[in-house]
Amino acid sequence: MPMSRGGASKDRTDGPERKCIATGEVRPKYGLIRFVAGPDGAVVPDIPGKLPGRGVYVAADRAALDRAVDKKLFARGLKRPVTIPDRLTDTVEALLVRRVVELISLARKSGEAVAGYEKVKAWLDREEAWVLIQAADGSGRGKSKLSTPHFGKYVGWLSADELGMAFGRQTVIHAALASGGLGKRVVEEAQRLRGLRETDGGGGRLEG
Repeated sequence: MPMSRGGASKDRTDGPERKCIATGEVRPKYGLIRFVAGPDGAVVPDIPGKLPGRGVYVAADRAALDRAVDKKLFARGLKRPVTIPDRLTDTVEALLVRRVVELISLARKSGEAVAGYEKVKAWLDREEAWVLIQAADGSGRGKSKLSTPHFGKYVGWLSADELGMAFGRQTVIHAALASGGLGKRVVEEAQRLRGLRETDGGGGRLEG
């Protein structure tokens, strides 16, 4: 199973920090999910972090989000009565999947991403790849033939169908991203998604 030599740094300190209402921990905003109350009082996930109004933050972690829901912590943090939509944690996961897929698609359109074993291998051989992405439900034997770029990143918790959507195909097992702004954003959003996935079944691990 491919392993990352780089990964998203766990001790990154640049950028603003916020307190998670579920764990009480203060951490950088890139590892949190922002929530606001809509006009009807329903809790709304603000994945890009740009919606107006008072917001609260929860760690991008399924257990933390479930705790915030179960303990009714949103009302306390937002300082108003709120309603919690059914399956809020699953909704957040789906929104993060969409965001990651859209970012990979943008990278593809700008020539910063390729898919398919041969193209990915060529990028790796030429050291053009910074991020190796492999479908969680792809063959372990097939995935083991490609290695994470030196000092690069590995993402292994998207499904073949999800990766396929990013490249306009039915399924994709292997993909690669070049270094640059889009690649960095994909890695950060994929890290948030990873916390919402209940398991890393079949996928690799991104370690710092």
